Amino acid sequence: MDFEPEYWLKLAQEDPQEFERARLQVIEDLIASAPPAMQDRLRGLQCRIDLERRKAKTPLGAAIRLQSLMWDRFESLRAALNDLRDMDLQAEPPARRPAPCAEVIPFTRARREESEQDAGSRPPG
Repeated sequence: MDFEPEYWLKLAQEDPQEFERARLQVIEDLIASAPPAMQDRLRGLQCRIDLERRKAKTPLGAAIRLQSLMWDRFESLRAALNDLRDMDLQAEPPARRPAPCAEVIPFTRARREESEQDAGSRPPG
């Protein structure tokens, strides 16, 4: 799905009711395309977004409310990530396993005579 700002701007200016219908349809299509396990959560988030938009008196006010909502969520995710990092730093490091050992087999140089014999027995290339 491509987002074309000019199309949506023109639709909102010329036919606000059609704009709203199309907006809701695109949102529903996007949610329906998500994995089933995520759809309820996405619908809940969209409900929250719609409520914040309705509370605002102007489109700019709605944008500010949604930006604040986004930053609040970002901050809670950052705090959770920091908590995980701190728990990991307090945990004991995993035990190191000794490196596997193997016998090293030395390569010996072929004697010159053997290589000359081998070269003579090869068909001309």
